[in-house]
Amino acid sequence: MKKIPLIDLAGQYRSIKEEIDTAVQNVFDSGHFVLGPNVAALEKEIAAYTGTEYAVGVASGTDALILGLKALGIGAGDEVIVPAYTFFASVGSVMQVGATPVFAEVRPDTYCFDVKSVAAKITPRTKAIMPVHLYGHPTDMDALLDLAKQHNLYVIEDNAQGIGAEYKGRKTGSLGDIGCLSFFPSKNLGGFGDGGMITTNNSELADKVRMLRTHGWRKKYDPEFLGYNSRLDELQAAILRVKLRHIDRWNERRRELAAEYGRQLAGLNVGLPYADSDVNHVYHLYIIRVSNRSEVEQQFKQEGIDTAVYYPIPPHLTKPCQAMGYAEGSFPISEQASKETLAIPIFPEMTDEQVQRVVSVLKKCATPASVFAAKE
Repeated sequence: MKKIPLIDLAGQYRSIKEEIDTAVQNVFDSGHFVLGPNVAALEKEIAAYTGTEYAVGVASGTDALILGLKALGIGAGDEVIVPAYTFFASVGSVMQVGATPVFAEVRPDTYCFDVKSVAAKITPRTKAIMPVHLYGHPTDMDALLDLAKQHNLYVIEDNAQGIGAEYKGRKTGSLGDIGCLSFFPSKNLGGFGDGGMITTNNSELADKVRMLRTHGWRKKYDPEFLGYNSRLDELQAAILRVKLRHIDRWNERRRELAAEYGRQLAGLNVGLPYADSDVNHVYHLYIIRVSNRSEVEQQFKQEGIDTAVYYPIPPHLTKPCQAMGYAEGSFPISEQASKETLAIPIFPEMTDEQVQRVVSVLKKCATPASVFAAKE
């Protein structure tokens, strides 16, 4: 029986092969490979798509976080509140600029910030809050923005997994001071290598990021401060411009697949993804929760179906954070999620027959998740 991947990047390429090949050949023919016309055009198109005034391409999603923090002047002595359940880049970027990540608990249903937990973590050293729109579900931004306004804090949206998602009719990445995108190949809008982008409505921040990505230059060879080399290349921009034309269709298909999974798994009593009524989820990953995760993973492997664990170790328990003094039990909801969550296949090219195969395997081996499981 044919294998079912977690995501079918080769299949996606085949579906738009002629468009991609033409775009790539045009870049080869142009002889312009870094920060050229395709990057400039993609920046305008991403800004328009997200509903922001500015977008600045950088070399990766992690660089977008780091340069965003630097542009806001965040560094040594500052604290940034981050989720206790997220990809480590959200945390590592704060540490890279010399600031201290302060963890807050997540909601058990959406895996996004529990705003009450965030409020409890604010100190005089807090300079920013970093909501992560994890798995494509927007954070409760109104409550978070109100909290930030009360305490004069920046809001940095980690929108790496959320392009196209909407919160009360507005695209994620347009709600905070800056938004940070990743174009890693597996993302809903992914390139053929690394890439990232910062979105903002602040012209000064956009200008600062442009300088930070090119050694601190405004004028070539004339650095005004210490910057980086973090530039989006033309090949990635050309590919992403093609894919951007398809992103809404692909995200809609993800929602259709998620709905079908929901219908077929409704009686199984495992944790299923949950979406608030005022958001538009883009299902970057379809995350289930089971108490017997290892057994489920093994059963899927035997059946030729890919799964993956996001994320097996919550960031506050990783080695780089050991000196901060957190221990197991510090954030029980996040820790339990790390033990029980499992991504099963979801990608726009997925067929109904493949969904049925995944469901049939899960019905054979899953047992209910903990009391922290997502709402049904």
